[in-house]
Order: sequence, then C-alpha cells, then structure tokens
Amino acid sequence: MTHPIVVAITGATGVIYGVELLRALHALGEPVHLILSESAVRNLHIETTYSVEEVEAMAEVVYNNKDIGASVSSGSFKTRGMVVAPCTIKTLSAIANSFNDKLVVRAADVTLKERRPLVLMVRETPLHRGHLDLMMRAADNGATLLPPMPSFYNGPKTIMDIVHQSVGKALDQLGIDHDLFRRWTSEVSKDLAIRLARTA
Repeated sequence: MTHPIVVAITGATGVIYGVELLRALHALGEPVHLILSESAVRNLHIETTYSVEEVEAMAEVVYNNKDIGASVSSGSFKTRGMVVAPCTIKTLSAIANSFNDKLVVRAADVTLKERRPLVLMVRETPLHRGHLDLMMRAADNGATLLPPMPSFYNGPKTIMDIVHQSVGKALDQLGIDHDLFRRWTSEVSKDLAIRLARTA
C-alpha cells in the first residue's frame, strides 16, 4: 500500500500551483488527500477556470477544512508528506505557532511532529521582518520553505512552464520523480552560453 501525499490549497494568489501539483501527482499515479481552505475555493473562481468539483476529482480523498478530527489530523495515519500550495502568510503563521484551529494547520503540525516532509509554497511579496521571523520558526520546526521563484535557464516559453518549474521543485522535496522542467546540466549550461553569445 502506498501512503498518500497531503496537498492543501489555501487562499493566497497562485492557486494554480496547487491545481498543477494535483494534476502532476494524479498523472504520476500518486495517491493524494486534499484539503481546500474556504478562501482557496474563492480564489479558484477568481484565478482559474477550474470548478471545485474538477479540482477535487484529482484527489482520492477530500477533507473539509473544518473537520479537525479527519484522518490526516492524527500522526498514526501514515502519509509521505504534505505540500501547502500556495501557502498564505496566515497559514504560515498558524503552522509556525502550532495554532491548530483548522485541518490544514493541524495536518501540517502532525507532518512536522512525525518528521515527515512539509513543503510550504509561501506566496507573499514584499516580506517584512514578521514574515521572515515566521519562516525561520517554521524552518526551525522542520518545514521546507519553497516560495514559487521561477528560474529562466530552462527557457520557459509559457506561464505554465514557470508554474511547472516550481511544482517540480516541490515534488523533488517529496522524492517524487517527474519531468516537469529541464534540469541544469553541463549541456544546459552550454546552450545558455550559446544563446547569450547570440544576443550579445
């Protein structure tokens, strides 16, 4: 039996990161348990053409964020880790302070205490000292902070190429193989040097 990956989508801008993460995991045949925050549902309607039903269909199990007694709220329920994509500052704050009032935060807290991978794709800019302090606290507790930051060496041609690079980085943290973006190699380095020489 393969234990699931927990995916939480919260209400920061960039819900497409969570949707594309779900799509990638679904395509790879990885079991996913999904938590959608209330604000994430609203942002799905604002930022994408996906319905809630379409997003939920990509997960094996979907939990209500208010269900603090759901399976993923217990460390005895085995998972292979959790990704919050995107992660609001409010969610980051709750995770950093173990303020387990909603299932997203409780599941993240359980992931940390069981020493499983927790990836937080924090979406906010610019950042003030309080945000950075929260990130440090979460990192000290074992979380991986992975703000979606695009790279351009791989020659992205579409917005989705940029999204997939960050999603791929999250999958890397979970040890899941994929081909979502072109990785850095000596050949990529040579190609980049040639392109730069042509535009000089």
